[in-house]
Amino acid sequence: MSAPEDAGQDAAPRRGYAKGAARRAQILDQVLRMVAEQGVDASSLRSVAEALGISHAALRHYFPTRDDLLVAVYRAHEVQRGEAGGPPESAVGGMRKSAVLNREVPGLVQLYTTLAGDAAGAGHPVTREFFRERFARLRAELSDQVRADQEAGRIDPAVDAGDIAALAIAASDGIQVQWLLDPDAVDGARVLELLERLVPPPPVASSEGTARP
Repeated sequence: MSAPEDAGQDAAPRRGYAKGAARRAQILDQVLRMVAEQGVDASSLRSVAEALGISHAALRHYFPTRDDLLVAVYRAHEVQRGEAGGPPESAVGGMRKSAVLNREVPGLVQLYTTLAGDAAGAGHPVTREFFRERFARLRAELSDQVRADQEAGRIDPAVDAGDIAALAIAASDGIQVQWLLDPDAVDGARVLELLERLVPPPPVASSEGTARP
């Protein structure tokens, strides 16, 4: 039985799509290494195109704007970090582990702080939406971890899980900026460990059955 006449026509677009996706992934991987080693300054679209040996127009085919490129780079970094880091042992513990790993890639910490600054300003809708979604996801994930710790008796159940999650994110991001500006003065992992110890445990019940503060 012969193949349908349009089989070859269908295969050609699929091959073209697969080739384009592979080329995009290759570019992303190369830029990720560039940013990790050299920082954000090396990642303008034109400089990236020159470093990769492709035209500016060809790079814009895959990443229309600098924001599209940098957000894609950080998303790729987060995927790699998640695969390498494993599940966090506690709400703050995962961020403490990231603080240790970040010492190896200061360029990506710089990328994160640059994107965060862009997201807070005007004219960066792609970056703003990325951070809105990221913070919403992190708050939800961390809140679930806090609630698990509360059910296990490690954190006071009266404390709002969402508030602890938001505080942990704020502390982690702020420490990253301080570490980036003065690496020898700030130990991010140690500071986050302190934050974890400051999260209130459940109140201790007195012999009369009432909780003591």
